[in-house]
Amino acid sequence: MAYRVAVVGATGAVGREMLKTVAQRKFPIKDIAAVASGRTAGQQVSFGDDRILTVQNLETFDFSGWDIGLFSPGASVSAVYAPKAAKAGCIVIDNTSQFRMEPDVPLVVPEVNPEALKSIPRGIIANPNCSTIQMLVALKPLHDKYRIQRVVVSTYQSVSGAGKEAMDELELQTKATYVSDPIKPEQFTKQIAFNVIPHIDRFMDDGSTKEEWKMVVETKKILDPDIKVLATCVRVPVFISHGEAVSVEFAKPITVEGARAALRAAPGVVVYDRREDGGYITPLETQGEDATYVSRIRIDPTVEHGLAFWCCADNLRKGAALNAVQIAEELVARKLIAPKG
Repeated sequence: MAYRVAVVGATGAVGREMLKTVAQRKFPIKDIAAVASGRTAGQQVSFGDDRILTVQNLETFDFSGWDIGLFSPGASVSAVYAPKAAKAGCIVIDNTSQFRMEPDVPLVVPEVNPEALKSIPRGIIANPNCSTIQMLVALKPLHDKYRIQRVVVSTYQSVSGAGKEAMDELELQTKATYVSDPIKPEQFTKQIAFNVIPHIDRFMDDGSTKEEWKMVVETKKILDPDIKVLATCVRVPVFISHGEAVSVEFAKPITVEGARAALRAAPGVVVYDRREDGGYITPLETQGEDATYVSRIRIDPTVEHGLAFWCCADNLRKGAALNAVQIAEELVARKLIAPKG
């Protein structure tokens, strides 16, 4: 069986990665459409090694007869067009934040909670936040074995999480620094080149940012509502891939050896943990990779049953495009979707 797939937001960084990932993983495609706003309609994007797709206008695109919509056009756009696509019979896998916390929309990381796909009442499935995805891929096997009570995480998030314009700003500011040109931040609140910014998304009443709030509520919805989470999310001058320093308190005693064994056996996780110079993975090394890499595994002696580790993943792949495609693959594997016609 083969499916008709529409990639919405196809000219953005995540949309292009979705097209690339669908081709690389040989998802069973009968037909594929690249769809975006009227501003970029008519542009061309590549699909696989030898196909060029002309971008179609989202405002006039007819989703009737299409099986799957991989959406990443921005939350406000998804709010309008994802329900229209679903009403036309197209299963929407939405990468934006628009539907994540709605109770009748499953929020899915295939390695963590694929069973949530059993009920898709609105025809929409939500992709979690990129920083949440990689953390939960690493936490799931530990939670199953030792039962997590509390998580404290500090993220080191690349600028690609804020879009292509943010990546351009990092590049331009870096060049400007070397030639002593003036720097005026536009995409970020402060200079990002040679700096870190402890602020992602808008501030909330309790002093946290919305990015930090997302990690809290998404962890509860996906993994366990009883887990307590404290997140500090930081933007760093890296183009692609996020790093996270994670400290976890468990209900049961845990050892480094036990944690390593559970992580090594888990889908989507690669353990690279040597207690020597360079015996860890950095964000740069995970660019273009599918896995969540875990390093620096050690006991946290400040709490009972505590463990600390470092994890990295490509936020455009596992944090966005790959997770969405894996959801589509899960729908096919579980026979939850059949091609039209």
